[in-house]
Amino acid sequence: MRIKAIAAAVLVAGMGVSTVFAAGEGTHDARVAMMKKIGGATGSLASIAKGEKPYDAEAVKTALATISETAKAFPDQFKPGTENASADSEASPKIWENMDDFKARAQKLSTDADALVAQLPADAAGVGAGLKTLGASCGGCHQNYRVKKD
Repeated sequence: MRIKAIAAAVLVAGMGVSTVFAAGEGTHDARVAMMKKIGGATGSLASIAKGEKPYDAEAVKTALATISETAKAFPDQFKPGTENASADSEASPKIWENMDDFKARAQKLSTDADALVAQLPADAAGVGAGLKTLGASCGGCHQNYRVKKD
């Protein structure tokens, strides 16, 4: 029974990522949906780290896999010519000016998530420590490439 639940969770996570891609690659909506996907996975991990939810290794793996796969695909949503999208008031022009660095930062987030899957945190404290690593990757990219709204 548990295997079925795990398989369903992985399938749903995968469908969500593919749905985002199909929804309009390179659009503001696709970018926002992908960030929300990463945010949701991070929130799930934070709930475990804070003790709001019990530690569940499969939930941790699923959240980390979501972060990894979404981060890998995220830079592809910033194709040349999409930098002037008026709806993207939070996307800094620096993304297109420094695309190699932007892609490297997304890859680092993906690699960090993959490393956590390989050395899966064994408890809530381990999840919290892993979140610090992921948060540093997220924060560095946001600091450089996200326009802060007032």
